[in-house]
Amino acid sequence: MYNPKKLLRSGLCAVSMVCASSFIASASYAEQIGMESASPNSLLGMVPQAMAPYWSKSGVDVQLSLNQTLTKSLLKIAKGSLDSAMVPPPAFSALQKGVGPYAKMSDKAKELSHNVRGLFTIPGSYYHAITRADSGITSWPEAKGQRVFIGPPAGAANQQIIALANAGGLSEGEYDPIKAPWGAATQSYQDGQFDVYVGAFGLGSQSVAELSLTNDIRILGIPGEKMVPPKGLGMQTAVIPPNTYPGQVNENPAITWQTVMMMAVKKDMSDDIAYTLTKNYVENRLALAESNSNFRDLPVTDYFVGVNAPLHPGAVRYYQEIGVDIPAELMPK
Repeated sequence: MYNPKKLLRSGLCAVSMVCASSFIASASYAEQIGMESASPNSLLGMVPQAMAPYWSKSGVDVQLSLNQTLTKSLLKIAKGSLDSAMVPPPAFSALQKGVGPYAKMSDKAKELSHNVRGLFTIPGSYYHAITRADSGITSWPEAKGQRVFIGPPAGAANQQIIALANAGGLSEGEYDPIKAPWGAATQSYQDGQFDVYVGAFGLGSQSVAELSLTNDIRILGIPGEKMVPPKGLGMQTAVIPPNTYPGQVNENPAITWQTVMMMAVKKDMSDDIAYTLTKNYVENRLALAESNSNFRDLPVTDYFVGVNAPLHPGAVRYYQEIGVDIPAELMPK
């Protein structure tokens, strides 16, 4: 006998089964990967957070873990226990050579370095070489014999800041290098524990703005002929304009260096996932920059300036599709 209620129940059941099947198919399509980066409020933490929805729409579900020690994240990638991470280029160089944080496992580190691949560069913080406006230090050479903060103990920043000071005209050995954790550096500078505070900040940082309200500051720059950073240190040229901060006394732009990071992945990541991560980042950089001034440097940063590991074949496929010339030394072997 015809029973409309029974037919309705059967129809709803069929629709439910189709929806459930569609959901299962959709869920099974998404590939899940792990990714690690720095603090959530840093550019290196903000970029993957902003990119996660784009990657998700393309079928890659990124499980992001922040506040990580990135030298350890690199080691996890090399061991195959982590899929991807933001990595300082000097850290990868140290892994290849078995030095620095990997010195105690030197031979193993060199072997593991062959398991790391690169995708693209992400620009990071600007180095701000800050001194009090009334200190009498108006250029790097005038900091001879003074105390200069060069970053945390045994960090990649030490090499970068020493190179920055050298480019500015202050050679290693001509000043007293002070090492301390990043978190304690601002207060230590305010307490007078060093004369030049070289900190890594986003351009227009609120922390530097607040510092300049306490005492007027000068930001030391490097001469134009030394503006290009040494290769392999993971930096690119940047400019801090006058009046970027309330108490900044510079009348001319200060040329400095900006850190760059490599999006590193494990060697055996699938080509399709590496392709998707690269394609989505490159094609959405401008949208991110338009949505947030902190991302202003994303669309104007060279794809490879921070990449010193061989590229993943999936990334190579994308760059070749869009006609980008790939440096020969980055081609996978």
